[in-house]
Amino acid sequence: MTIVVAVAAGPVGTATGLLVGIVMGHESQNLFLKGPEGRLEAIFWKPEGKVRPPIAAVVCHPHPLFGGTMHNKVVYQAAKSLDALGLAVLRFNFRGTGMSAGTHDRGRGERGDVTAALDFLATEFSSTPLLVAGFSFGCFVGLRVGCKDDRVAECIGLGTPVNNTDFSFLRECAKPKLFVHGELDEFGDVKKVEALVKSLPGEKELVVVPGVDHFFAGKLRDVDAAITDWMMERHQGLTKVSG
Repeated sequence: MTIVVAVAAGPVGTATGLLVGIVMGHESQNLFLKGPEGRLEAIFWKPEGKVRPPIAAVVCHPHPLFGGTMHNKVVYQAAKSLDALGLAVLRFNFRGTGMSAGTHDRGRGERGDVTAALDFLATEFSSTPLLVAGFSFGCFVGLRVGCKDDRVAECIGLGTPVNNTDFSFLRECAKPKLFVHGELDEFGDVKKVEALVKSLPGEKELVVVPGVDHFFAGKLRDVDAAITDWMMERHQGLTKVSG
């Protein structure tokens, strides 16, 4: 494993560069995005060197008022799975979380945070298709933005919290969608998720992980397999390069 550290004095794209490292075939950069309410703390992985990724992804974290951050295990696993396929992957902390500026806005202002993350990727990789993935609260906010943003080609929802959240907006989203859900998810009754996915237009797939709760405890490998299989089936040129 090789790690290279460098400090950047000026802006990098639409963000301020802080730390760059080369780890396991990708470059890892800790940075701050320009968000609607100020800076957004983020971690950006991209293929090592000048390799252009086939897709660039944003992964959104669960509810910040209940401890959700970009370091959440499910979010990290999703990012790791996409990175292993050679994608560029951006995780960030919503407003008011970690070192991100602003205050929690119950999923409204956070949509602007997701758009800021997509803006960063679009600047880094012009004309590259974008993907939005999100876990729990991040699924709700991320997919709401991803479905409307023309730059986003596909979406991944993890632990879709249908019990107390309105996901009817998905019925107007024909973009390809993968849902990965725990059979015993306490925030999203699996029967309700099955009914929702069945009602959606366009290409869609639901993978139910048996015997596991909302947080996929002990079953993150199943999350990895679901994401990897779906992406490789949809994109024949993708190869698992790491992980």
